[in-house]
Amino acid sequence: MFSRIETIEARKLAGKQISMSLINNQTSSLWGAFMPLRSQIRERIGTALYSLQVYPANYFSNFDPATTFTKWALTEVGSLENLPEGIEPFMLPAGTYAVFIHKGNTSSFPNTLQFIFTNWLPGSGYQLDNRPHFEILGDRYKNNDPDSEEEVWIPIKEL
Repeated sequence: MFSRIETIEARKLAGKQISMSLINNQTSSLWGAFMPLRSQIRERIGTALYSLQVYPANYFSNFDPATTFTKWALTEVGSLENLPEGIEPFMLPAGTYAVFIHKGNTSSFPNTLQFIFTNWLPGSGYQLDNRPHFEILGDRYKNNDPDSEEEVWIPIKEL
């Protein structure tokens, strides 16, 4: 499941956001609102989509599934200028990430996260960094299909 450690430069993204919690999951509504507008976004880079979460500080150390966070549906762009109405800019900050491959449908995604946070992270020599978490939904992503694959990017820094 663990794939690699990668340090990236800042990326320009554009899309839609919603405030939600795990208990009040609005992911389907968010993507339903974003996908019809995606083709109107100029200067898209590639076809990959980003499912991105901005968590409040201490979200994971004081975990409560009712705590709200911001969820984004995004695509990478060459410019944040002249975005269509209803599409917002997002600058993904540079940083180091642990990248994992999740294989399977949406219902098995919590198992992937459990492995990352309870098995891999404690023995990795890294700790969570307070930056966005995201998944890249590329060519192998098939919504809710058991053969689907996506990259899970977890922000990290050395202990």
